[in-house]
Amino acid sequence: MAATLRLNYMSYHTPSWWKEATAYQIYPRSFNDSNGDGIGDLAGITEKLDYLGELGIDLLWISPVYQSPNADNGYDISDYREIMDEFGTMGDMTELIRAAHGRGIRIVMDLVVNHTSDKHAWFRSSRSNPEGPYGDYYIWGAGRNGGPPNNWLSAFGGEAWSFDERRGQYYLHIYTPNQPDLNWDNPRLRADIYAMMRFWLERGVDGFRMDVINQISKPPALPDDTDPAPGTRPGFRFYTNGPNVHSHIREMNAEVLSHYDIVTIGEMHATGTEEALRYVSPERNELDMIFHFEHMLLDAGPGGKWDVRPIDLDELKRVFTRWQQALHGRGWNSLFLNNHDYPRMVSRFGDDGEYRVQSAKLLAGVTYLMQGTPFLFQGEEIGMTNASFETIESYRDVETLNYYAEQRAAGVAEAEIMRRIHLASRDNARTPFQWNGVQGAGFTTGTPWIPLNDNYRSINLAAQWDEPDSVLSFYRRLIRLRKESAAALYGDFEVIEEAASPLFVYRRQTEGEMLTVVANLSSTKHAAPQETGRGTLALSNYADGSPNITALRPWELVVLTGAPVQPR
Repeated sequence: MAATLRLNYMSYHTPSWWKEATAYQIYPRSFNDSNGDGIGDLAGITEKLDYLGELGIDLLWISPVYQSPNADNGYDISDYREIMDEFGTMGDMTELIRAAHGRGIRIVMDLVVNHTSDKHAWFRSSRSNPEGPYGDYYIWGAGRNGGPPNNWLSAFGGEAWSFDERRGQYYLHIYTPNQPDLNWDNPRLRADIYAMMRFWLERGVDGFRMDVINQISKPPALPDDTDPAPGTRPGFRFYTNGPNVHSHIREMNAEVLSHYDIVTIGEMHATGTEEALRYVSPERNELDMIFHFEHMLLDAGPGGKWDVRPIDLDELKRVFTRWQQALHGRGWNSLFLNNHDYPRMVSRFGDDGEYRVQSAKLLAGVTYLMQGTPFLFQGEEIGMTNASFETIESYRDVETLNYYAEQRAAGVAEAEIMRRIHLASRDNARTPFQWNGVQGAGFTTGTPWIPLNDNYRSINLAAQWDEPDSVLSFYRRLIRLRKESAAALYGDFEVIEEAASPLFVYRRQTEGEMLTVVANLSSTKHAAPQETGRGTLALSNYADGSPNITALRPWELVVLTGAPVQPR
């Protein structure tokens, strides 16, 4: 017998623009190149605003466009108040904000304040003048027994400490050596960051996606990690959700966030539901939403992200249900299956071969009709897939290149390393947007900064634009359904979870409306559960979809609408 969980949202959730928005993440380098240099830019985004508006997008999250030497594709910032030369000028950014707002589209910028570039003026001053005003803006430490202050390792490989000859001390970098970690226990640093945030908000930005924001607080003692969790590197458990992270974010809210009508989303690895509520419960005055990654780690084996294993569909359903249940009446969910840091969702969670079109549609429908704010990643709306380049020379991601070098040095066979990279590299999500099937894929008239996916001639927006059964057309219908349905936005959530089954069935309902989502997450047929009931067909990922469900075809999604099952 199916287990039923019933969640009441209407008693708590009041309308809000960011709850009702459909968000779209743009990775600027790979979105649209306006000047033919092979690199996407701000003017290129502005050129495509009409397309995004037609799709139904209300909110853009734009990955970093600040001045940067690009050791980590813009996540190493050397000047928070300038635009990267490759992306354009501050005038281009001003025009993008103006043009987007004129179309009713708001803009969220990436806030990267766990670390800066080692080329930032703060770090240059900190390393050259330890007693000066910026001497304590970063985390420095004396060596120990001829080595670094502790045994922490970088998320990108190697030690998390580098020795600076000029200062004569080690500095902490959780990511690359070019990304030194900021010392958030310094109130002067926090004040400078808040001033920078006000600078952008006064220019019209509508909020921030906060990069690894739950890693900004480190324990002052900087202890060795003698017992790291499986699949994590030493130190991770100490600098994630650290001792002062909540007080820092509450101060940020009081000083900056609460003074503007904006949205805030925190990127938070290793954050479960109870910890999440400490960040997003409104009465705590911290953030509006978080990106958690519990569902995004289900294919990580004992060796971590590169040790890819098949996803357990029952566990995926349990994770979805757990977050829907835990945050009801207490917070708000973000909804996503891919972004710039993860492989393409249809290649990872779906079937990017025979059933690419059907599974791309199903994954979107199942995810974005749950309670929360959808965050689409560029290209998913046309079913873009992993790239799987043949040689390491085609990859650009620093994490991928470091992993390749590390594994080759350890004697791992080239073929095995490339197999893992094909599955897990961040560059899978970073290949240029496939606008059409001509040379350059409509992305650029020049040579793209990273190779195009070979399938751009068959998978592209132009080919799908007027095709009623395309992935793109499905996304248009899905976004429209969500905007027009009170049940999809604020309704109760009721899940019928069949044990050991690829079926995922849930209902959303208000006093006057019900949506039933019925999905077969597999490449084989399955009988529909008796609990599904009847209704009017609202959405299907097959052209001949029907409300009279008896069996579900491979990767079939059916969404029904009707009167509530249990009137209130």
